[in-house]
Amino acid sequence: MDQANIESGPSSERYARQIILPEVGLQGQERLAKSKILIIGAGGLGSPAAFYLAAAGLGTIGIADSDKVELSNLHRQILHSSKSLGVLKAESAKKTLGNLNPDVKIICYNERITEANIKEIINDKNYDFIIDAADNFVTKFLINDACVMLKKPFSHGEILGFKGQLMTYVPDKGPCYRCVFEEAPPQGTIPSGKNAGVMGFIPGIIGATQAAEAIKFLLNAGSLLNGFVLDFDALSMEWRKIKMARNKNCHICGN
Repeated sequence: MDQANIESGPSSERYARQIILPEVGLQGQERLAKSKILIIGAGGLGSPAAFYLAAAGLGTIGIADSDKVELSNLHRQILHSSKSLGVLKAESAKKTLGNLNPDVKIICYNERITEANIKEIINDKNYDFIIDAADNFVTKFLINDACVMLKKPFSHGEILGFKGQLMTYVPDKGPCYRCVFEEAPPQGTIPSGKNAGVMGFIPGIIGATQAAEAIKFLLNAGSLLNGFVLDFDALSMEWRKIKMARNKNCHICGN
């Protein structure tokens, strides 16, 4: 497609280079504009994921987070700034993403994800894809279990220190998070949430890769990390792709 033939205007200029990619095209861009993605967690992982999804022209992005922006967040949570201190993270994210792309619709869920509300939130807009950007294991297992039961694809991301890992679940086509990790580790054995130290660029790398998985799923382009765990170690600058099998005895997705 000749870029000169694309209708002029702010939106078309923003996406013109993306549209001419053979994996995207005009139909692909229209598909993205009609798609809805829910990001659970507006912190380190959710920030880059939301940025790149909004920049790609997603139609609707839901953001679920009950926390407020704190000074300690700013070194790695790039959706927020010092002007957002004390503001609910989902609302701060909405303002930032609106400035980046006024065409995207941002829906805020200013509440903590629990067993009581997760299905309702996922079903609220019938989201096409879920991004697990949570900072604790309890929420990660909740996301997995709800997505398996509701048959929703999702990308899991995890970060600690100089390392990160991710995997993607596609309903009925590969292992779920519980197939790989089964149960949450005993409390205190692995740092998580505010107790987990991490270099600021690590969530940027992993969160952006989660956005890539979401976009590829929506466009049906390339191959996903379905059936694989991808580990990244910034100290050695090595990526390791580990094949994982579905656990037939998994009490969430097993037989």
